[in-house]
Amino acid sequence: MGRGMMSNRLKEEIAKELGFYDTVQKEGWGGIKARDAGNMVKRAIEKAEENMQSSDPRS
Repeated sequence: MGRGMMSNRLKEEIAKELGFYDTVQKEGWGGIKARDAGNMVKRAIEKAEENMQSSDPRS
């Protein structure tokens, strides 16, 4: 898997959820802190896991 695997919509949704979307709007994705980027990836993984669990017929 390479870069750009997360859709822009998902990235924006997570940035809003984590409270740094205003920085993205002002400075672009390059303006966010490394910690925010890490938290965004962590949250994206959590969302993916939640989606996998909800679509798993065994659960």
